Amino acid sequence: MATLRAERLYKVFGRRPDEAVARLESGADREELRASGTTAAVIDASFTVEEGQIFVVMGLSGSGKSTLLRMLNGLLEPTAGRVLFDDDDLTVLSPKDLREVRSRKISMVFQHFALFPHRSVLENAAYGLEVQGVPREERVRRATEALEMVGLAGWEKSWPDELSGGMQQRVGLARALATDADMLLMDESFSALDPLIRRDMQDQLLQLQKRLKKTIVFITHDLNEAMRLGDRIAVMRDGQIVQIGTAEDILVTPANDYVASFTQDVDRSRVLTAGAIMAEPSEALGSKTDDGTTLRTEQDVLAAAPPPSPSPRRSSSCSGPVRAAGSRSPSPTTTVRSSASSPAPGCSPSSASRTPDPTAHSRRPVTPRTRPRPPRR
Repeated sequence: MATLRAERLYKVFGRRPDEAVARLESGADREELRASGTTAAVIDASFTVEEGQIFVVMGLSGSGKSTLLRMLNGLLEPTAGRVLFDDDDLTVLSPKDLREVRSRKISMVFQHFALFPHRSVLENAAYGLEVQGVPREERVRRATEALEMVGLAGWEKSWPDELSGGMQQRVGLARALATDADMLLMDESFSALDPLIRRDMQDQLLQLQKRLKKTIVFITHDLNEAMRLGDRIAVMRDGQIVQIGTAEDILVTPANDYVASFTQDVDRSRVLTAGAIMAEPSEALGSKTDDGTTLRTEQDVLAAAPPPSPSPRRSSSCSGPVRAAGSRSPSPTTTVRSSASSPAPGCSPSSASRTPDPTAHSRRPVTPRTRPRPPRR
């Protein structure tokens, strides 16, 4: 199983880092260490990423998220703590064994595309396989398959400077996929892209994940991106993880004022479902209705629920306040919106809001615009 565990990770830069960790464990804060010329980049980070999960680490610049990512694959050595991948402790491996793990089990996709300008698209996609010593014929086959998966079939002989930014990032993703690594580490991989291209890449990643079931750690400073991609999200502040949970957990039950302020401008209608704010039917088992009937099964609970009230007047967006028994929302009423593709009860598709989504667009197969150059010398 491709399961990743981080156990009490610390990363301290500066003089006497071990002493600094001891001070942090005793209650010292980041500012106290900074006054003595020491920087605590990551403080006591612990989490588990299950196989096939997208785990998003989100935070502002300087929160420690990229430093944390680099400890996960050994690019940075932790000052304290352990990183376990498939129960192997990566922090005690020899440099040779660690390079082997990085080349075969863990792939990384960077924010800046890191493509070799003197190599073709195919050669860039096959680079990780070349490092592994894979025979040329197999390298070409696997790299070609990876390029096809990311929508770049036909561009194999092109050069990086002939591609748009989004296409270059697809080459970087294909390079990571070609090695068939169990885990992908993605460091702000879409942050340098234009908004529409970024959303297209998010769609691409989600579609690939449905097929490949990789274990992915994704770093971002964009809350909407985190909510869209993450099965679970870790929010970082000043080197510490302040909350871990699903997008619904973080929106509905923020751990502190910082998380609440961070999420206050999020469009909840794009994240929350009715199920996220409603109590499970099982929580009502054993209670009684107004007429004294005991609710013994979940079917009893559902049958006792009042039917939706038809309304002769509906707003164009088919939205309105819904009072939910057993709601976990801090507000007594919650507005539930429905899209045109899934109208609310009592709202016909024709009356549902048809306001176009400016970020939604169809993705067509990418075809080469120019003939490839002759090989460079």
